[in-house]
Amino acid sequence: MENDPFRIRAHVAEFDAIVEEIVASSARTRDSLPMAADVPYGDGPSETVDIFFPEGSRKNLPVHMFIHGGYWRMFSKRDYSYVANTVTSAGAIAIIVDYALMPSVRMDVLVDQVRRAKRWAVDNIATYGGDPSRLTVSGHSAGAHLATFLFNTQEERSGIAAAFLLGGIYDLKPLQKSFLADEIGITDEEVLAFSPISKSFDRDCHVTVAVGVEETPPFHKQASDFVMFLEMQSLAVAKRSIAGVNHMSSVRDLGLSASSTGMLLLETIVKAV
Repeated sequence: MENDPFRIRAHVAEFDAIVEEIVASSARTRDSLPMAADVPYGDGPSETVDIFFPEGSRKNLPVHMFIHGGYWRMFSKRDYSYVANTVTSAGAIAIIVDYALMPSVRMDVLVDQVRRAKRWAVDNIATYGGDPSRLTVSGHSAGAHLATFLFNTQEERSGIAAAFLLGGIYDLKPLQKSFLADEIGITDEEVLAFSPISKSFDRDCHVTVAVGVEETPPFHKQASDFVMFLEMQSLAVAKRSIAGVNHMSSVRDLGLSASSTGMLLLETIVKAV
């Protein structure tokens, strides 16, 4: 599957260099920003969040949750601490979510975990100076997929003011014929149960669906199809194509508030201010 458009490493020459860059940036963020590390939202070893704070007093601050990608089977919250740089620059609290990895668990576990992380935030973030009524969310790649389950209509109102979905997967079916078939083996049942393209969503949530111009064709199709799907449900949704970035450079730039990607993240947070 050398030409597999879902195999990011084969299409991004600087893949390893960007991973090294974001891991190093995350370490610097943990050293420089006020934070509460490894706060549990459940009993499992992966069921924790890292919370980062802007400088100054903490009272009724907006709150932003970020869910990392990695095709549901790699990376952790520690690799993405750097996203908090942009979030806190907007005067918001950043919650970086960890979750278990496939294939040791199945997709239903991951979806349940991120939903419980959101419930933890709504119930507890006020004790950290956050306002749970001013909650936004973002995710990249598989994290964008998981983020959609925080504002679908499992509940009457999601409580998510705005969502920023970057380089996301919204229809799982094509992945069954990708390199991931051997790595995580998405089942027909998981396609049916966990493809956002088949779900209903909260009309009160403002959604931005973004994709890097240099992404491979399936990511552009996934984004376009999902935007149309949300528009059919009368959501306020915007599609953004980010010039000059690919699947990896786009997420790297989330930590740079002056970048095109960083500014889209800031715009999302502002919707809850």
